[in-house]
Amino acid sequence: MFPAGPAPRPKLRVLRALWALLVVLLAPWRLWAIQETQECTWQVVLNNLESVGKNDAIDHFVDQELYTVDKVFDLLVDAPIDPDEVRGLGAGEWERSWSCTLLGSGHLLTISLQTYLGFPYYLKINYSCTGEVSSEALVRKGHLTGLKPVVLVTFQSPVNFHRWKIEQLQIQMEAAPFRSPERCDAEEVCLMSWYTPMPIKNGSVVMRVDVSSNGLGPFIPNKRFHVNINGFLEGGRDRELQFTVGNELFHLIPQYFVNVPSRPLWYTVDQTPVLILGGIPEEKAILLTDTNFKDFFLVELSIDSCWVGSFYCPQASFTATIYDAIATESTLFIRQNQLIYYFTGTYTTLYESKRGSERWVRVLANECIKRLCPVHFHSNGSEYVMALTTGKHEGYVHFGTITDGLVSFQLLPRHWSVCSAILVVNCSITWATFIAGDYNLLMLVEIVGPASSKYFQVVSYDLVNDYLVVLYTIPEFIPDAQGLEFLMILGTESYTNFPMVPKGMSYNPYNNLLFIWGNFLLQSFNSENFIYLADFPKELSIKYLVNSFRGDMAIVTENEEIWYLLEGSYHVYQLFPSKAWDVYINLQVLQQSSLYAPNETMVTLFYEDKKLYQLVYLIDNQQGRLVKRLMPVEQLLIYQQISDEYVLERQGSHLTLSFSNFCPFTVMRLRELPNPKIYTRQERYRAQPPRVSEPWGFHSENSLAVYQGLVYYLLWLHSKYDKPYADPAHDPTWRWWKNKKQDQDYHFYLASNRRSAGSVHVDMTSYEKIYDLKAENELPERIFLDKGTSYSFSVFLTARKPEVLHGPSFQVLSPVDLAVVLADPHCIEAIVKEKVLVNLTSVLFWVKLSDKRSCFDQGISGHHLMKTSMLVKVLGLSGHCFQNTNQGPRMQSNLMVPVLIGCPPGKRLAFDITYTVQYNRAQNKHYFDCVKVDPEMPCFLFRDIFYPFFLIQDLVTGDSGSFQGSYVLKVVGGGPTLDTIKEYSEEEIYRFNSPLDKTGSLIWTTENTMTTEDLSFNIMSHNSLGIEWLCQENSPCHDTIPYHIFAPEFFFKVLVSNRGVDKSTYCDYQLTFLLHIHGLPLSARRAFLILLVSASLFVGLVILYIVCCLLSPYMVKFCNILRWKINSIIGLESYYTYSTPSDGRAFSHSGTVSWRNSRLNSRVFYKGAEENKAET
Repeated sequence: MFPAGPAPRPKLRVLRALWALLVVLLAPWRLWAIQETQECTWQVVLNNLESVGKNDAIDHFVDQELYTVDKVFDLLVDAPIDPDEVRGLGAGEWERSWSCTLLGSGHLLTISLQTYLGFPYYLKINYSCTGEVSSEALVRKGHLTGLKPVVLVTFQSPVNFHRWKIEQLQIQMEAAPFRSPERCDAEEVCLMSWYTPMPIKNGSVVMRVDVSSNGLGPFIPNKRFHVNINGFLEGGRDRELQFTVGNELFHLIPQYFVNVPSRPLWYTVDQTPVLILGGIPEEKAILLTDTNFKDFFLVELSIDSCWVGSFYCPQASFTATIYDAIATESTLFIRQNQLIYYFTGTYTTLYESKRGSERWVRVLANECIKRLCPVHFHSNGSEYVMALTTGKHEGYVHFGTITDGLVSFQLLPRHWSVCSAILVVNCSITWATFIAGDYNLLMLVEIVGPASSKYFQVVSYDLVNDYLVVLYTIPEFIPDAQGLEFLMILGTESYTNFPMVPKGMSYNPYNNLLFIWGNFLLQSFNSENFIYLADFPKELSIKYLVNSFRGDMAIVTENEEIWYLLEGSYHVYQLFPSKAWDVYINLQVLQQSSLYAPNETMVTLFYEDKKLYQLVYLIDNQQGRLVKRLMPVEQLLIYQQISDEYVLERQGSHLTLSFSNFCPFTVMRLRELPNPKIYTRQERYRAQPPRVSEPWGFHSENSLAVYQGLVYYLLWLHSKYDKPYADPAHDPTWRWWKNKKQDQDYHFYLASNRRSAGSVHVDMTSYEKIYDLKAENELPERIFLDKGTSYSFSVFLTARKPEVLHGPSFQVLSPVDLAVVLADPHCIEAIVKEKVLVNLTSVLFWVKLSDKRSCFDQGISGHHLMKTSMLVKVLGLSGHCFQNTNQGPRMQSNLMVPVLIGCPPGKRLAFDITYTVQYNRAQNKHYFDCVKVDPEMPCFLFRDIFYPFFLIQDLVTGDSGSFQGSYVLKVVGGGPTLDTIKEYSEEEIYRFNSPLDKTGSLIWTTENTMTTEDLSFNIMSHNSLGIEWLCQENSPCHDTIPYHIFAPEFFFKVLVSNRGVDKSTYCDYQLTFLLHIHGLPLSARRAFLILLVSASLFVGLVILYIVCCLLSPYMVKFCNILRWKINSIIGLESYYTYSTPSDGRAFSHSGTVSWRNSRLNSRVFYKGAEENKAET
């Protein structure tokens, strides 16, 4: 009950004011919702340090050296970041173990712990909308309405996993608004942009940048950009960039592209930072891009252009055209005439040194190379390329291997040619495909038989076993499908009169699908039994295939037609030219799209992020330009259905148009998706810009530099976390804030009152690792499966017009059946359960994909993974069902997911030092550390039983638990000091660790009875009875010489591995760590010698003491006499010195006195002499 009076009125006025303010704030949003939604898109460019704030500055990723931002951090004297702590001066426990700087998965170039470091580039972010003239006004509007771009940088894992760690790393950053320093008429802000650091990581030269909105401001769809390091550019004079491979041409002449045939774009999938494309007629020039043709360069190559013609090189003429061009992670390959060249880029993030080429290198100079064949996937830490020869080495393949930029070739087969192996006289290799996972080389061989008849065979060569076999003989003529979509070739079918002319092969390692193409299309899942796809017309000839390796592929014919195929189906769709293409082009012309013109020539066709793109040369208004545009596959398929299947129905006096919808369901939804991090193995960090006290929220160059240093240090902590000894907390950022958390409220108080040092506040909670990502209602990009693990989800299909049959059970009679196609059913299995939801007219399918524990041995985390795939499809509906989204139609009913079987990346074995010390103290009833305590490496006493414990840590999900499996422990090195540690040989490792050793060399033993199959080593587990240190006579730790008064100590280098003894996982956990043992006993001989010397010294000292005590009186008397004699001598010398000649007689008389007189007489004579001297 409230008292009477007007007291509540002020509160009422406040509430009304708040409601009015809320209406004012919500009114613009409501007006925007009523208006038509604008199509906006993100714009991202790269800026170096000098270009920050400049309006039109665009840079390329060339510089790979980091710079110091230490001076900026020195200003933050009262901030959560302690510069001394980062330098290693404030935390003594870090100084030794953090002596080398890591970033990503290896040593970072030219970096030490003495400075804060920043990356050489920023990402500058803006956006634009259709119908808006001023993009600057849009950016200001977005900033004032709270828009902040969120940038997700994904680092591509490296090729060479022997040098760098395999990991799927991401960092999510919020962009910081920055006001341009350029002068303008506005009082507060005229030009502004958002900036984030552009981080780099060793081992990665390919980065994907995904830009999204924070949910405020205008709606802007997510967009992906490719920001790659260009190792073929270098800074010249006046910091102008110049190419190391040649000279840039600045004019795109129409004759370079008009009426020039398109050519394939060849590169290592997902690993290539720079793409190249040849085929420019009569010019030794290529198109080069580091942004997937968002922009590009025309470069004239600096090659010698020689033509070494000879009798074994049947080439009719010389041309400057670059015919074949292949790009790998670090090296470019080209073929001109019969010669091939390569050029290695300068990538210090890959090699730790500047190993780039100075000029193009010609290889296989004495060979006549007729074709280069690409290898799309890397394997065993290397990339590959193949060169087909003609002439003297006909029937051989030059197999090239690229490892860390070093190129080597070998001739295959090793001992005989393919012609000799298949017992023919005349043959030629038309195409070669390398299956990297199986180390198997497939060759398409043309054989000239009797009467000059030609036929083709598919030949397989096993590189490991040096074994060659014929897999399949291609029919001479095209089969007669008799109206069928496909035909299984069994040898009993009829054939047409059209000869089969094979030209090449394409292999997808994820679904084991091999295509042979020419004027036909054959596909096989086992490389032996083939299916003929009859939809492709035999009158056409395929020029090249473009495979997405995600379930679909495009086909380009010799007359530049484009066809499309969904893998797993047998229908081939014609995209261009077609009626659907004409409809689409007319609509684009009506919309005045700048990506289409009446006169255009396709340059190449390629996939990017599962979407098909064209590179097209357009001529519009006498102006030529090269553009990259999306190939609207889904839209064309929809138009094709509409144009092919429609019915004219008469309703009254007029005709109506009705279309048939072949898709029996309206929508396909994915539900109950698990946490994606467990299966995608993506590690993600989050970083936000430091808070600034500027009223409008704009950052300065100093605060951006602080942002650079914070992002660098966050990634540095990530790389440093992969160490043998586990931290008490399973979090890479734990060390950063462990001594600062208690001051968090104090720093927040300073920031709230704008009293932070340097006007910058660093929030500790803004730099962390993210573990709780949610699924986005779509299947992940890839799935990693360990031994026996499974992936489950559900598919929800809403039927369009189902017919329901009532009875004991409900059935939806609409043809909606879900199928799961597995590429390797002997390795993985799928279980599908169906539930009909009659009231929702829907069908719910539960799908569970599981590993069958049969197709992989054990491997290092992320190494040698087996590629396979899962295809989820609605039967009979491939290419017929689409879903409309804000980014256009999306194909449904055909979902392909790559599956990688083996030890997933991000899992490791760590030494649980915290629990080990606790358990050893409890079991041994005591714990004695070293005299000089090292928190990073505690000591253990030699005479105590040692109980080691280990952790299985998942760096992706944050899980950490005790290792419950079996393992083998070996001492593989050691020394009395850290500087004298040596590696042991295999024979020494056996003698020092094997219970079968009879040479007296064992270092340790255990009471466990379990051993390996050959009885060579003991098998340990978390329930083991512990380790007893022996250090027998012939072991390296026996009779260790102490360097001080304390007991000897020894550093053991210990290897722990579960390979061959743990059947619960595919992971071969290998952990090598140092174990510090003190209190080692001396040998019996050395101990007796030390005892003898010590006893001798003690007895000698005792005897000396006794002798001194007995002789001390005599020694005192002797000393007194000696003293008296010395004084007498001194007195006589003084008397002779000061006596006169007149007193010589007296003095002489005095000098004749016997020395046996008493001391008193001596004093009298001495006194008399002094008196005589005085009288004189």
